[in-house]
Amino acid sequence: MNTEDISRRRFLARLSIGFAAASAALASVPVIGFLFAPLFKSLPEAWRSVGRVESFEIGKTVSVQFQTADPLPWSGITAKNSAWVRRVSEAEFIVFSIHCTHLGCPVTWIPEAELFMCPCHGGVFTRDGNVAAGPPRHPLTRHQVRVLNGNLEILTKPLPIV
Repeated sequence: MNTEDISRRRFLARLSIGFAAASAALASVPVIGFLFAPLFKSLPEAWRSVGRVESFEIGKTVSVQFQTADPLPWSGITAKNSAWVRRVSEAEFIVFSIHCTHLGCPVTWIPEAELFMCPCHGGVFTRDGNVAAGPPRHPLTRHQVRVLNGNLEILTKPLPIV
């Protein structure tokens, strides 16, 4: 073996390592972007009408549907969400997220018992959204509410599952 072969071999080895490092750096750019993008992106929110004020009876809890804050053109049915609306008085409304705070399963309102029930893991919430039984540790998440031009509107945004 002569020194020319050794230096050629060394050159090719270093060239291979350089290409591998450059490829790894290029491949890591999307991963790093994916990890850090949420820190710089603002969460979408929008006010959505869920019905006329007079269509909600005082003391009743009903399910309403609305479009999410950031629907994509191809979202289809997944752009719809639901909530539970209770009219407490002439001017007061409470709107609960339909999602259980344990793992996000949809809760059902049982009018006879005046309880919200999560069928997946046995979570039970009182009519005020507080935890009555089961694994959830936090009450049901509430939406912000306003009345505008006779319509009940809720602020839609990504809600936490705590």
